[in-house]
Amino acid sequence: MALFGLFSAALIAATLIPAQSEAVLVALLLSGTYPVWLLLVVASLGNVLGAIINWGLGRYAARFAQRRWFPASPTQLERAAAWYHRWGYLSLLGSWLPIIGDPITVAAGVMREPFWRFALLVTLAKAGRYVLLAAVTFQMV
Repeated sequence: MALFGLFSAALIAATLIPAQSEAVLVALLLSGTYPVWLLLVVASLGNVLGAIINWGLGRYAARFAQRRWFPASPTQLERAAAWYHRWGYLSLLGSWLPIIGDPITVAAGVMREPFWRFALLVTLAKAGRYVLLAAVTFQMV
């Protein structure tokens, strides 16, 4: 059940819904109940899947961007698109960043970034962040 909670927290945190998965991961790391590698895999899978949802929203739902229910505001989309134009696909390495990371993944879909490159860069960024978080957690204990 804890692994499902971690996966869910990581997935939701990667979408445009404000949430945080780091606290859940750190708590489970400190509990010592599960192997570190398993927690990192579960959190990374959830977070990458959330980013893929954003990419899909950008790719297939961009025509609805002006609708009230669309999860990214026009201002967020414009900011993310500008960032994306400036840095290109390498901007996906910033997909782990708070506030700007999630809109970048939506912008990648709008810009029709190839899925394979999107998935590779986002996985590196998001899994790398969790590995670093685990390393810092155990350094402080």
